[in-house]
Amino acid sequence: MRETDFIGGFAKGLRVIEAFGQTQPRLSIADVSKLTGLDRATARRCLLTLSELGYADYDGKFFALTPKILRLGHAYLSATPLPQIVQPFLDRLAEEVHQSASASVLDGTEVVYIARASQQRVMSINLMPGSRLPAYCASMGRVLLAARPDEEARQLLNRTTLKAFTPHTKTDPDQLMEEIARVRAQGFAVIDQELELGLCSIAVPLENDRGRVVAALNIGAPAASVAATEMAARFLAPLKSIARSLRPVLH
Repeated sequence: MRETDFIGGFAKGLRVIEAFGQTQPRLSIADVSKLTGLDRATARRCLLTLSELGYADYDGKFFALTPKILRLGHAYLSATPLPQIVQPFLDRLAEEVHQSASASVLDGTEVVYIARASQQRVMSINLMPGSRLPAYCASMGRVLLAARPDEEARQLLNRTTLKAFTPHTKTDPDQLMEEIARVRAQGFAVIDQELELGLCSIAVPLENDRGRVVAALNIGAPAASVAATEMAARFLAPLKSIARSLRPVLH
């Protein structure tokens, strides 16, 4: 892309929108400036523009996104057939195994949920389409990283803040690369309470009809009822069956 094709103001506005999140739903101009690295004047203009267009509320001190912002995410979900195609298969899978099932895609260093069928809440956060998790410690993230060449997977890890969410979280880049290689060889990933204590999950790649990995599917279960060592025996076959059923209809 040519430098003259890049709209800096638009990029800054998107950075401001991305500053908001579950842990920071209300932000001041100073907060946004700190989170985005933008100077206060630029952050102020972006926030006031969002407010004027109806994408944010402003009470005189704090800004908060409005439901209108959902139009941006809905545009992706509406334009991309993958979530609509996958959802009924996930519903069937969750009903069969009596656990929650999800599908996600890789977006930079994170996985983004595009569909979910919830049988029970297995995490403290409420996962739904649009939710994001770090790829390095999520089962779907490991599968999607394994679908990339080693060099690219390593680059993504280098761009990630590798923090320990639990005492079980793997954060050493070399150890993670070994785990990614193992996932690539065996064709699935199992996570044992690395993202949250009490949660185990298993994931497989979802390929299209040309054999390209386009997403990942997973099943999450409470560690108290299904140990990590039992995940493959219990859930790998149903996951692979759903992935095979989906492959002919994904282009």
